Formats: sequence, structure tokens, C-alpha cells
Amino acid sequence: MGSLPCRYWVCGFLLPLLAGSSDVHAVPACAATLHELRALAGDPAFPLTWHETSMDDGKPLVVSILEKGGKIHLEFVKTGEGLWAESVGVICAVDAHLETRFDGDQIRLGPAAGWVTRAAFANGGQFALVRLGSDGLRITTSGWSGMFSSRPTAK
Repeated sequence: MGSLPCRYWVCGFLLPLLAGSSDVHAVPACAATLHELRALAGDPAFPLTWHETSMDDGKPLVVSILEKGGKIHLEFVKTGEGLWAESVGVICAVDAHLETRFDGDQIRLGPAAGWVTRAAFANGGQFALVRLGSDGLRITTSGWSGMFSSRPTAK
């Protein structure tokens, strides 16, 4: 009984204080491989190809998530126009979504990228990926957002 106040003090005051201080400097969980991405997403069958459903020009972006050189590689290809953008890096869990950040050296813009996209990514940027059910994904970045499905769109 004599040790109860000490245990209470440690468990009731010190541990929450230490836990709180570690949250301030918590490092986000990140994935550099496809296996790690699927674990981070909590879905062992997380789709690696996504087809845009929100385009208004009839030329959906197709996003492929690949692994190259031990890093996640995102490739955006505009149907009928070619490469829009590709970036390399890691994908991290941030709040309730996944996010990849890249600097200007980690992104390559293709011929399908317009001047607005080129200006937006000149110094790097980020893509946020928000899962919408089992078949949907919203991808957002500075000045752009698209809805995607893991199923190919009908032509």
C-alpha cells in the first residue's frame, strides 16, 4: 500500500507528461516501398493504379504508384498527351490522409504539364492522397484536385 502513491504519481503524472512531450516531436510514419505503403494505408491490396474520374476534357490522368530505387515513384500520365508529372520520394501518414512532399529536384514535368503546373511545382510541392472508400481516392496539390477510381473509366 505504501507504494501506491508512488505508482500513481509515476503513472498519473510523469508518464502522461513524457508521452505528451514525445508527441510534440513525433516523426510521421512514412513508406518508401510498396509493401510499406500498403501497411501504412492499412490495406494489403491498396491499388497502385488510379484513373481520374473528375476530368472535364475526356482525357483522364492515370496515376501509377511504383517503387524505383527503394523509393516511391508517382507517375501521372494524361491520356492521349503523355507524361504530366512524376515525383520520387516517400509517402507519409499526415492526419487522416497520405502525403508525399518533393523538392524541385524530385519532380519531373512532362509535355502534358501546362505553364500553371510548371510554375506551381518550380520549387517543389506535395500531393495529398485521401482514400474515399475502397475504390476512390482524392489527390490534391496546390491549385488542383482530382477524384480517382481504382477501376478504369469507361471510354
